[in-house]
Amino acid sequence: MILTENKHFELHQVKEGIYAAIAKDGGGAVGNAGFIDLGDKTVVFDTFNTQQAALELKKCAEEMTNKPVSWVVNSHYHGDHIRGNQIFQSSNLISSELTYKKAKDIQPERIKGQKQDIAGLENYIQTLQSEYNETKAHKTLTQIHFLQEILSSLPTLTLTLPSSTFLEAFTIHGTERTARIFTRGAGHSPCDTFLYLPEDEVIFMGDLLFVKTHPSFFDESDLDNWMHTLQELSTWNIQTAIPGHGPLGTKSDFYQIIQYIKDVKTLAENAEDEAVINIPSSYEDWALKELFEKKLKQLAHIQKNKMEASSIHD
Repeated sequence: MILTENKHFELHQVKEGIYAAIAKDGGGAVGNAGFIDLGDKTVVFDTFNTQQAALELKKCAEEMTNKPVSWVVNSHYHGDHIRGNQIFQSSNLISSELTYKKAKDIQPERIKGQKQDIAGLENYIQTLQSEYNETKAHKTLTQIHFLQEILSSLPTLTLTLPSSTFLEAFTIHGTERTARIFTRGAGHSPCDTFLYLPEDEVIFMGDLLFVKTHPSFFDESDLDNWMHTLQELSTWNIQTAIPGHGPLGTKSDFYQIIQYIKDVKTLAENAEDEAVINIPSSYEDWALKELFEKKLKQLAHIQKNKMEASSIHD
């Protein structure tokens, strides 16, 4: 049930006291987030890509739970899940230890580089605007709106790191429900955190789960452990899964991502020319189609490196 929406996200009530903020194209959210009323405290999961989207999330959380945000959980270090942290500086921010280290090591330079190239971003937006004036392509207009949100955020953006960390698990007890936070290590990122509500059988997955959306892979991704983690979670009591990207899902979406990874790995291993491989029919209607070819090249590159490393050791 959609309770409200703004240009950044739709707010869905998953169950009484559990809310998912599903990102809208062209807004300042990019990734999904959410919040939970534990009874005596409120927990936010991820903080979006911009301060303006995070501010709307905070307002919704405080209005719906009638209390300030006590805890904020960062699922991993990528910007679309942590760049809104500064809006929650009065809360307890927590992540895995490795996520904290990655954010501390990588994000300052990324943010600095973007701040130094504001003029370049403005010029690029103008170029896209000229393109849109000619083509009226909806995709171009969405990209313009997204980049305008980035542009608006940069002058006041500061990196706010978690104030607490955990290694494998952390529990937040409330008077109405308990939030259990876990990491199984690398998957989409070097360390992915998920939040499980056992009494409600609801799980916030971060980017371990994409629903009806092509997942993104990187050199640092561990696809085998990603599949292993999803396989483990498929044995848990889960009715609703909030993904990092895409609409609300269920455990059936875990199996879809496992199969997707297997399929794309097979295509990458056997491909002679990634550019001529069509998207398998099972995934033709998924969002972010432009990531498909990029992932094939990424996986082919990873496979090549593994083969070269193996030959050296042999």
